[in-house]
Amino acid sequence: MTTLPDVEISTDPARLDIDLVHRHLSASYWAPGRSRATVELSIKNSLSFGAYQAGQQVGFGRVITDYATFAYLADIIVFPEFQSRGVGKAIVKAMVEHPELGGIRLMLLRTRDAHGLYEKFGFGAIPQAEEMMARYF
Repeated sequence: MTTLPDVEISTDPARLDIDLVHRHLSASYWAPGRSRATVELSIKNSLSFGAYQAGQQVGFGRVITDYATFAYLADIIVFPEFQSRGVGKAIVKAMVEHPELGGIRLMLLRTRDAHGLYEKFGFGAIPQAEEMMARYF
């Protein structure tokens, strides 16, 4: 658990308000209409991070990882009424500094609108992007 001024980050899945996370994710540009069952399963199979202020959940993110070589940051969201308060930075900082991810050699993420946030944590354009491939459904 990481504590920053006014923001607490926890990886305790029991603290997550899955209904709240689902409501916000299913309204996001990257997960429109995602079902609650899918959100719940994705949380179960990831290292999930809840952000809290005064005990109230204000954000969420998860890391999909093998804990050895690879990690993918996903579903990082700060609930609208709490944006621009450093919550997103606190979530990403906790993710990239998490002790169980210390041996990771490749950490990826995808964003349409938050490049500036992630660049502060060392993320950038993929070198040799021609080596990367994707399959979309």
